[in-house]
Amino acid sequence: MIDYRNDAPLAVEDAIDLYRRSTLGERRPVHRPDVFARMLEHADVLVTAWDGPLAVGIARTLTDFAYVAYLADLAVDADYQRQGIGRRLIELTREQLDDTARLTLLAAPDANDYYPRLGFEHNPRAWTLRPRRPA
Repeated sequence: MIDYRNDAPLAVEDAIDLYRRSTLGERRPVHRPDVFARMLEHADVLVTAWDGPLAVGIARTLTDFAYVAYLADLAVDADYQRQGIGRRLIELTREQLDDTARLTLLAAPDANDYYPRLGFEHNPRAWTLRPRRPA
């Protein structure tokens, strides 16, 4: 049985391990624990999924709680995918936002077919500035 929490401490090492097990680590600075620590510390909404002591999912969101929420990361351990964990993490994230807040994300290339099944709409007008220096 998967346990969902929005108040569970997540060690940086455990978070990095989860990101690697989810394949999201390919696009995140898993080689920089200092950056990862700040990513976790400054998330406005952090919902995790646990199988006993093992973190198997995370939704990390930055938001103003009223108008927009950026779902920066949705990661589920590859061995636990296709069990509804990602869907539940998104539902629990939305419960912490005002009903007027829109949830926005940038999909990993392999997830482009996943998000429409959850009700997300594609918006081709997103623009991104790369960091001034690499993470």
